[in-house]
Amino acid sequence: MLNLPNLLSICRILLVPPLVGVLLTGFHDREWWGLGLFLLAALMDFLDGYLARRRQQVTRLGTLLDPAADKILISAAFISLVSLQLAPAWMVVVIVAREFAVTSLRSFAAAENLVIPAILSGKLKTAIHIISVALLIIYNQLGEFKHLAPISLWAALAISAYSGVEYFVRFGRVILRRQDAAGSVQAPR
Repeated sequence: MLNLPNLLSICRILLVPPLVGVLLTGFHDREWWGLGLFLLAALMDFLDGYLARRRQQVTRLGTLLDPAADKILISAAFISLVSLQLAPAWMVVVIVAREFAVTSLRSFAAAENLVIPAILSGKLKTAIHIISVALLIIYNQLGEFKHLAPISLWAALAISAYSGVEYFVRFGRVILRRQDAAGSVQAPR
């Protein structure tokens, strides 16, 4: 159960408190330290999935830990950026709400013995979130490229909304069809 991919997911979760601590303190070069911690966690996200598939070490624990680590990292980073006044709260609420909504959908599907795999828009969302958080962390260091940070945040918001809707449309139908089929098999009372 505690194979290398799962340990990487746990390490990602453990990097969240130092990341938030670095971002929310005023010490010298906090942006660069925060960026380094965040990108290290993002690299671990890529590595844990890659290693799990390559080594055929996909476990039930890993299928729960990996998305949880993603949600914790991204949510904590975006919320910290709100506290630093680098991201509007309403945008972060939409992004974080999408994360919890899709997680709830996956939990409901799991209770129905269905697995909801990652889809392309979800993977693209993750990449854009990483880019957006990274740019926002170093916003004050971007100079003439500062405009890229808010653009990336709008892109993160748009892809979050799109992929959230896509998950619910695509997999909501599957879950509802399965429930309808199960309901029609039962004898009327």
